[in-house]
Amino acid sequence: MQTGVAVCTILSECKQVMLTKTQEVPTFDEAELLKGVIYSFHPLFSFDGKSTTHRDITQRAALRKTAEVCRDIAASEGRDFSLTIDDSVSFAEVQTACSSTSLRSTFMFINSIANMYLSNAIVDVAYALSEKHHFDNERFHGGRDVITTGVAAVKASVRRENFVAGRSTLGGVFHTLQDFYSHSNWVELGNIAPYSTLIKPEQPLQNLADLSTPTCRNCIGGNCGTNLLEQSLLTSGYFNLFSPEKPAGKCSHGGRFDQTSTHDPVGGINKDAVDSSHGSLHQKAADLAVDATLELLEDIRLAVGDKNFLRLMGLSQASVLCFVIDTTGSMSDDIAEVKRVSFEIIDSKRGTPEEPPAYILVPFNDPDFGPLTVTTNADIFKDRINKLTASGGGDTPEFALSGLQLALTAAPPSSEIFVFTDAPAKDFYLKSTITALIQSSKCVVTFMITDVSARRRRRRGSQGVASRSMSQNDAQLYSDLAQASGGQAIEVSKSDLSFATRVILDSSATAVVTVFQVVRNPGRPDNFTFTVDGSLRNMTAYITGTSSLTFELTSSTGVTQSSSQSSGPLASFTTAGNLHRLNINTDNQTGLWEIRVNSSDTYSVKVTGQSSVNFIFNLVEADEGGRGDFSLKEGRPLSGGNASLLVSVTESDTVKVTEVTLLDSSGTTEVNGSLQSVGSGNFLVTFSGVPAGDFVIRLRGEETSSTSRSTQRSFQRQASTQITTSSISVIAQANNTNIEPGSTISVPFTVATTANGVVNDSATGTFTVQVNNDRGYSLTAPDTVTIAAGKANGTVTLTAPASAVSGTDVTLTIQAENTAANDINFTVLRLSIVAKVTDITRPVCQVVSSSTNCPSSPALCTSSQWEFVANLTDGINGTGIESLTIRQGNGTLNTSTATGAEGENITVATYSASCCSQNVVLAAVDRVGNVGTCVGQARESTTNVSTAAPVLNTTSMTTAALNTTSAGSPTESISRYIYLSVAFSILWN
Repeated sequence: MQTGVAVCTILSECKQVMLTKTQEVPTFDEAELLKGVIYSFHPLFSFDGKSTTHRDITQRAALRKTAEVCRDIAASEGRDFSLTIDDSVSFAEVQTACSSTSLRSTFMFINSIANMYLSNAIVDVAYALSEKHHFDNERFHGGRDVITTGVAAVKASVRRENFVAGRSTLGGVFHTLQDFYSHSNWVELGNIAPYSTLIKPEQPLQNLADLSTPTCRNCIGGNCGTNLLEQSLLTSGYFNLFSPEKPAGKCSHGGRFDQTSTHDPVGGINKDAVDSSHGSLHQKAADLAVDATLELLEDIRLAVGDKNFLRLMGLSQASVLCFVIDTTGSMSDDIAEVKRVSFEIIDSKRGTPEEPPAYILVPFNDPDFGPLTVTTNADIFKDRINKLTASGGGDTPEFALSGLQLALTAAPPSSEIFVFTDAPAKDFYLKSTITALIQSSKCVVTFMITDVSARRRRRRGSQGVASRSMSQNDAQLYSDLAQASGGQAIEVSKSDLSFATRVILDSSATAVVTVFQVVRNPGRPDNFTFTVDGSLRNMTAYITGTSSLTFELTSSTGVTQSSSQSSGPLASFTTAGNLHRLNINTDNQTGLWEIRVNSSDTYSVKVTGQSSVNFIFNLVEADEGGRGDFSLKEGRPLSGGNASLLVSVTESDTVKVTEVTLLDSSGTTEVNGSLQSVGSGNFLVTFSGVPAGDFVIRLRGEETSSTSRSTQRSFQRQASTQITTSSISVIAQANNTNIEPGSTISVPFTVATTANGVVNDSATGTFTVQVNNDRGYSLTAPDTVTIAAGKANGTVTLTAPASAVSGTDVTLTIQAENTAANDINFTVLRLSIVAKVTDITRPVCQVVSSSTNCPSSPALCTSSQWEFVANLTDGINGTGIESLTIRQGNGTLNTSTATGAEGENITVATYSASCCSQNVVLAAVDRVGNVGTCVGQARESTTNVSTAAPVLNTTSMTTAALNTTSAGSPTESISRYIYLSVAFSILWN
């Protein structure tokens, strides 16, 4: 779709298909036809260099709010915070201000915010026809429902510590909220603050134009600056791809795809870009969208607390600690080693910037796997590991891949997962599902396989259970999965396991990057080069292979050390099983190094180090035609077609990217990408005609500021996860990503055969379909689909049990494989269990008593205090107050519970503070995340403020133990007045 004529032709074809539609989610055919029909802020990129995108808005708000939270935490702890918070702050600046460490890593932070803005962008594709998701056609109530339902889901996910699901949902909510300011006349009405009612379901939407009220006049000669009628009613533009019909006198969205804008009143009111109908107001709309996003983030922050909010934003220097452990009878030594190494990591990093942000544990055996433990509490994790016991097992194979599946869907993207086992996988049929999840999540999986060549389960021999060896095919399964993820398959004896687990300690360090990695299967002698740059420290190389493997390491200055020297001028190394671990001593020798490996058997080489310079990548696909923007692509890129990556580089102010290349696993093919900078260290990289195969991504560039170590400024990094191409396309989209407990959701999907990246309309055949979900929920799906005219449709139904807990996430994987079983593709959908929220009322508070004994002299404020007592309640029908914290203030908060006159539960708050701190803000959160904020202030007055009588049933009141003490913002400046009083008000956020 490159011309207006072509677009009109396609739209006329669409019209026949879609005017009868009732669903809001397009099918495969419709999605293809709708590519490029974007009618919102640009999703990801603005190639005119002037317009603000959804990505810009989301990133600016997330960075600012994260910085604000860090500033408030620093103030409460008496620490300095010098960062100026505005729209120009960068990831590196916020990370540095929030965390003091000698080696900064913004990798997880950037990755987490990218997840949000990519989820934001996909709304334009997944819900292209939904009026409420874009606030079109005056669907204000529907749009607010999208926002408030989504926010409830985010809060529920965070309560369950499902931060990945929370980010994905939050990104979609952002899109709808931000579109309000571009698609409505809120800006034109003269408003300079966000419409807060959009995130407050308990408040009515007011001054809405009804269906019969005209809101626009014709634009004059293409000038739409005065087409809104002079009135104070809220309206939004009507939009329709296929029909010009709209209610009489109503405004249109505008733009060349909007057919309604061709009929009176002609023109539109959108502010999506600087060249839109109301493009002169584009920046005002974008600024208000940033402010509204900040307001929403503040509501979530108050509901979940500062620590969980920062986890939601992904502000972490370290990666999660994740173990998947075989607990059958012969694994007692392995479990003991896991306990030792995990406790060492926890105890050495607790309270430091390197402390893991979360801990994940999945035990497995036969016939069970799980339960999954995901916690941010190290002591809970320790307790769960302490409770692991090795017993049973029966036959040798265990449910290793089922356990790994749980870990892959629970871990944040790009996490490292360690699997411990001494047995083959009984559920080997899940290999393609695991591969799909690895490539979707970009998680690195390393297998610790003990006694691989020994007789299995010897300790059970005395019980009469047969033992046997793990076959080569059994071990190869683990090796294949490790290779796909960029991990390793380490085979050691149980006695040598403690040497191999050094890999885990290495990976738990801050800012670990992959410099180079390769697998040779089948093996052959080969030379490999990698670049050492000045930012790298603590470099380590891992070589796995058979005992006959030899290697030689050569530095950039020509110094050589062979594998016969366990300690030499370039490295010291240890060998355990099939693993050689080299501690490399670069000793200021930056530049090109070489590893020469001599082996005819399969081997792998991996070189890592610590550096602030790294990159993340996401597959995106072009929305051809229209604005030519991009959205996230799920699954594998198509063989022979073009592939696009969004590459984000950390420390972008100190490096220059010069090359992004796809390298195939055999080392014989390189595909160079075309780079286009899209700002802030982000690059759109396009590859033309990608051949069939498995590829990894290598990034090269130059340091723009050298260090004392650096004499050469070149650097290279490599992504761990493989990218595999496919000639099969699998597309699926749920009508709703939130599922109520006890309900069923339908997910339509389409399988297509392609040639050179486009659908092959003449193709026929049958494809095998495999559908899995990580929760084991009941589902239905076809076993096969039959291709006609290149495509076939199917439907998956998934039923959440009535007992499913709100905030639980479900990962659904749909795969299609050809009849030759040599090509497969997939799509992965993340769904959330969200119970219907009936409590939309925020907690309220009422002053019980107040006292003011502050002296008139500011010099004496430290020796005097003021106090107030307030009752807070969620009402008779509310879910109850779950937490009460000091949002602002340096005093002490004590709470107790009581019963009110009508039987409602009351939280009694007693706050006392120095007269040097004259303000307090308390945040009360109920059990579904509604937030009420109470404000107390000592201020000038000649009389004391009268207080309300206690709303208590004194005959039935019961008091619980005091429970919380908290500190808030820095000491407030005192005013020079003799009399002080306490004024108490209620603010709704």
